[in-house]
Amino acid sequence: MAAAGSTPGAPGTPGTPRVLRAMNDRAVLDLLVVHGPLTRTRIGELTGLSKPTTSQLLGRLEAAGLVHTTGSLSGRPGPNALLYEIDPGAGHVAALSADPTGITALVADITGTVLGRARVEAEAVAEDVRHRTAQLVAEAVEGALSRAGLTHDDLRAAVIGTPGAIDPHTGQLRYAPHLPGWHSRTLRDDLAAVLGTPVDIENDVNLAAVAEQYEGAAQDHDNYVLTWLDEGVGAAIVLGGTLLRGATGGAGEIGYMPLPGAPLAKDGPDGEGGGDGGFESLVAAAVVRDLAGPGATLAEALADGAVLAEVARRIATGIAAVVAVVDPELVVLSGAVAQAGGDKLRVHVEEELTGLALPRPQIRISELDGDPILTGALRSALTQARDQVFDTA
Repeated sequence: MAAAGSTPGAPGTPGTPRVLRAMNDRAVLDLLVVHGPLTRTRIGELTGLSKPTTSQLLGRLEAAGLVHTTGSLSGRPGPNALLYEIDPGAGHVAALSADPTGITALVADITGTVLGRARVEAEAVAEDVRHRTAQLVAEAVEGALSRAGLTHDDLRAAVIGTPGAIDPHTGQLRYAPHLPGWHSRTLRDDLAAVLGTPVDIENDVNLAAVAEQYEGAAQDHDNYVLTWLDEGVGAAIVLGGTLLRGATGGAGEIGYMPLPGAPLAKDGPDGEGGGDGGFESLVAAAVVRDLAGPGATLAEALADGAVLAEVARRIATGIAAVVAVVDPELVVLSGAVAQAGGDKLRVHVEEELTGLALPRPQIRISELDGDPILTGALRSALTQARDQVFDTA
């Protein structure tokens, strides 16, 4: 029996040939994203589709501009087999990272190949930035598009990583008082208008966690916490493969978390804490450097055994509070402090965590190359763009 309000056989009805074709199309496109160029025979083996169905499907995708042939596979008896791959020109995305000193943008094709990159320097607290945020973002994207030989019309999605989080109820950025130009209620619409494509504004640490899940330490893990230890401190919590956001988008703002030995982070802008207390006041990069004395770098500070031990103790205390609540199977340490401390810091944190929290998660140091926030923004933008471009229903 058809569900109430449905029309048997209508486009989009589950089970109709059109929907089944679209599902098969998407399955093949996803295979090509993961594996790269494949022959028709190999695609049939991986999907279980018959040879005629696979041939029709590839012809349809080729006509739609989604795949093309890229050489052939030789060295076998019989004719050379054509290789099919995603057409990189089928769509493009922009990924951005905003920080207190500027905005970095990159543009990539639908396969994830980066084609252009640009950065605009701008102090976030400068008075003129409050009213020029959208223009600065546009300038960064236009620079990346220009280097890629593309225009705004080529973009299918854009994702921007920024400290703080967009409140789903008000549309305003919270937990980032140091980025005043990003607090407009209309910011998302303003950005979409100047970029010519829908824009997602995402917490930077959440994006770093996405990067770890795709190509970093959290691959094959559905329950993990990424702890960001840098000039700012935060966390991203993934449970059952789903990012935990919280009622106001603030899940994971552990920089404000009260801990013994740290002043409370309160009475800041908008009642969100001034950033002068809590966990961040114990383990932020500037604090770690100060532990070793004036002028010390992070690497120099953490090369001091006493400083390393103290920082590890502080980190473990903060992690223990999170572990006791969400019980992750893995904790990834990322950011400048984690990179400077390396495996010695990881070992010390593991030792300190013993006895502080009953669950025993694995502790790993992020080994991602480049900027994990930009990597996560790119991955998120590609997911959105592929959902649009690869939908052949």
